[in-house]
Amino acid sequence: MGKGRILVVEDDFDISNMLRIYFSGQGYEVQVAPRGGDALMLTRKQLPQLIVLDIMLPDMNGYDVCRELRSTTRTSHIPIIFLTQKDERSDKIAGLELGADDYITKPFDIEELKLRVKNQIERAERDNYTDPNSGLPSSSLIEEKLRELMRQDEVWSYLDVKLLGYEAFKDVYGFVAGNEVLRFMALVMGEVLDERGTPEDFVGHAGSDNFVVITYTDRPQALIDALTARFAEEVQQHYSFIDRERGFMMKDNEKVPLMTLAVGSISNATRQFADIREITELAAESRRRGMPADDDAPVATEW
Repeated sequence: MGKGRILVVEDDFDISNMLRIYFSGQGYEVQVAPRGGDALMLTRKQLPQLIVLDIMLPDMNGYDVCRELRSTTRTSHIPIIFLTQKDERSDKIAGLELGADDYITKPFDIEELKLRVKNQIERAERDNYTDPNSGLPSSSLIEEKLRELMRQDEVWSYLDVKLLGYEAFKDVYGFVAGNEVLRFMALVMGEVLDERGTPEDFVGHAGSDNFVVITYTDRPQALIDALTARFAEEVQQHYSFIDRERGFMMKDNEKVPLMTLAVGSISNATRQFADIREITELAAESRRRGMPADDDAPVATEW
């Protein structure tokens, strides 16, 4: 398994190419964006686990990129290391005030930058901020977002999303293929929310085959339908040609269905919730029942 995904935002080709080659050789997956707008687009498509961000960019400065990332719910948790030629105290303070996690000045020691990258990614994973496979916010940030919901008057929907058949797939195809499915799932969820959701929507990875979505759209069912349809169509690419053609896998001489999505949903539009545990339990029960949760739905424990 790779060490994580890094996005390098740098318009100097020599520097960005050097960082791409170096960190790829260290086992990271590296993407490069020469402009701030490109960085925001790439981040929406697939969340990196860390961003190395130059301050001086041709279209918008790194401060504006950082501000946009920090003000967007789905990207606010990503560690950012500023990379700049400036060495003034005011520049460093400005970056840190915007929420950057670290700062390194050109010319830099590549070994020092490597350690800073490693430490920031490990800290995020250690504090349960991000899942190392999907790159999505994990338990701590999910719980924090749920606590925010309890204080909000806006209408929201909470979706409990489960990959049915994921463990069997991983047994047959292996852990590497399983991790590719998790990254694929994160990508699909992000793109569907871009199309059907709102800028304030949140996606989290609760663990293994379980994901959560908090959306403020007034059409949550349309979002669910788009997500399940997109997943059903594109998950096929993770199977062999034979399994795709016959519509199942063989595991221990038994037929095993291909992966599908199960989604449960609840909303504060129809009821009030006493605590975050009630939200997660009712959403999980809705997912198991295969229908939106209502006031008469029994409560089951799953969190």
